[in-house]
Amino acid sequence: MTAASNTIFVNKYTNGILDPDAPMLGPVKPGGRIIAHTAPGCWGPMLTPELRGGHEVTMPVYVEGAEPGDAVALSIESITVTSDASSSGTDAALEGCFNADPYVAKLCPSCGEASPETEVKGTGKDAILCKACGAAAASFDMAHGYTMAFNKERTIGITVGAVIAEALAEDAATVMDIPAESVQNPSVVLANSDLQGVVTRMRPFLGQLGTTPSLPFPDSHNAGDFGEFLVGASHDYAKTAEELAHRTDGHMDINKVRAGATLICPVKVEGAGVYLGDAHAMQSDGEIAGHTTDVAAVTVLRVELIKGLKIDGPILLQVPEDLPFLAKPLTMNEFEQAVSILQNSGATDDALIEDSMPIAFVGTGANLNIAIDNGMQRAADLLGISFDEVRNRVTISGGIDIGRAPGTVTVTLRVPMELLDSEELAQMLMEKYPSI
Repeated sequence: MTAASNTIFVNKYTNGILDPDAPMLGPVKPGGRIIAHTAPGCWGPMLTPELRGGHEVTMPVYVEGAEPGDAVALSIESITVTSDASSSGTDAALEGCFNADPYVAKLCPSCGEASPETEVKGTGKDAILCKACGAAAASFDMAHGYTMAFNKERTIGITVGAVIAEALAEDAATVMDIPAESVQNPSVVLANSDLQGVVTRMRPFLGQLGTTPSLPFPDSHNAGDFGEFLVGASHDYAKTAEELAHRTDGHMDINKVRAGATLICPVKVEGAGVYLGDAHAMQSDGEIAGHTTDVAAVTVLRVELIKGLKIDGPILLQVPEDLPFLAKPLTMNEFEQAVSILQNSGATDDALIEDSMPIAFVGTGANLNIAIDNGMQRAADLLGISFDEVRNRVTISGGIDIGRAPGTVTVTLRVPMELLDSEELAQMLMEKYPSI
């Protein structure tokens, strides 16, 4: 292995499969940085049968010293959108274009070739053609789709009409800034304009950020909800229900995974295998349309290694303004009022006020109820408290937010610092949320 570097530049991508036996880039030193130009996530890869995972994420990076049972903390220092426009909408899988799963096992509907290479000729839904036979070969269409253009400052987007959408489609790869090493077909080529004149704010985040699972997973299925589609499937990446435990939940679509946040990820393979991608220009909680505005972006991550922090799924240290109201750290005034309550009630010196900090546990599952239970159980396991205590703490000093329907959530609660065995995690919390 080559010597570890303080900075790793990434502009290479997987074919959509996260494979623990595949080569990794790097290694990067703990305390170093990963700088990546990520390709757009969902729609481009969905329109590209050659890609087998539903997304096109970066090749994973080896973290020096990372071993199974450790964790890596990925602090997002910046996300800079490089696309001028995007296209998205609700999806409709096309019959005859896939085997069992349109994200993973695509077929040419004409010649039947599996995962065929394609080329783009013209614009519109029939512009993506199988190189082998020339037939339209995209596995998806947009049931209700739109094209969105961004301002130069990347603060505002607006959905455009048919004339502008068609003009953007004619130069789709350029306006989306598809990276040179990417193989995806640009979604803007569809020239959709079902939604016009909607102005919205941009706040980019990463839909994919995490570590390599300990079994091969399609990248979009590296989560408890999408992973359910692999159970008993008839393609090469089928899993048993028990094998879903090998996932790392890197595909979250949680809009709080943005600049200023830190994501702490489990290490399940040697070197961790940090990967990222699927940047979105904006998204409300839930991603109810199933998709949002995929963009190319340059992301800077700082990587820290936490030895011996054994976690099953990600922990999110949110930007303070993203915290649920009840989970925010106490202010000095609130602390003094709590002391006053105890004094006025005649409490003795034995009465305690917890020294606590907010932590969000990512939970995933086949539906939101299962995802919530998964997040709460992860909290109970790390903190060494009962599931019922977690439920109470979340209810009165936390909150649950939907990342993605059908089953990705953040379970946030204020945690007594005395329950944290990891000094590194405790220090990160104190730095992220300066105490009273």
